[in-house]
Amino acid sequence: MNEAALALTASVVMHVAWNLLARHQPANTFALWWALGAHLLILGLWGLPTLIADTRWTAEFAALLALSAAANGVYFVALRRAYSHAPVALVYPVVRSSPLLIALWGMLLFGDSLSAMVWAGIVVSVAGLLLMASGDHRGGEGKAVPWALLAMLATSAYSVSDKAATVSVDSFRGLVGFVSVGYLVAWLALGIEHRRTQGRWLPAARPAWYVILAGGLCVGLAYALVIHAMRFMPAAEAVAYTNAGIVLACLASIVVFRERQFWQRRLTGAGIILSGLMLMRFAS
Repeated sequence: MNEAALALTASVVMHVAWNLLARHQPANTFALWWALGAHLLILGLWGLPTLIADTRWTAEFAALLALSAAANGVYFVALRRAYSHAPVALVYPVVRSSPLLIALWGMLLFGDSLSAMVWAGIVVSVAGLLLMASGDHRGGEGKAVPWALLAMLATSAYSVSDKAATVSVDSFRGLVGFVSVGYLVAWLALGIEHRRTQGRWLPAARPAWYVILAGGLCVGLAYALVIHAMRFMPAAEAVAYTNAGIVLACLASIVVFRERQFWQRRLTGAGIILSGLMLMRFAS
């Protein structure tokens, strides 16, 4: 297994582990806010000095960092707004359909060239994601769609900017610092959003300490590994491969947690996603 594959595999494992822990926390704990704060304390303080000292700072790199940080803030706030109207099963697959948009941005802005097989794999995997998001959704859940689409757009923006920024950051530790800047903006934005909607700065409750620790270690490292993988492949491919985590989470929810609602459609969608990822892999 090559370096990019190892990085993406580790990223998927960390992302799934954190999400399985976080999904069983009460909503009033606001687990993501705690996780981002823990990341900043544990890994941000480790990575930021290297980012500052060892990066080849140019006006272009500063602009890419600012774009990535702003897009991260928009992403997390939009995701929170979407979740206030609809469940994860509807919102997250829409948000994770971003590889198709990332591929288009990469082609138009940076001249990325993807083979027909890779394009086919991305399209097939996105079709599987949209199938998972479809179903009998009533009431106010339609209000989540614009926010989910905004989160998808923000994902494509920071993914493309992060790919372009890798040429200026040599070390993985520097990439962790790069991610930490975006997560600082996101943490502040989520805090302001929480204050606006709940009338208080701190969440009403706190998750278990091991959930906060797992989030602090996994959330930022998982994405820094994705950016590291972008050194060796187009951003759209790297992000698309991380959707293997949705397949694993789907299987865990059905088999381990016995969440059987719409299980046939979800399982079919997971199979389609996996087929798309296999197409991409065979094209490599």
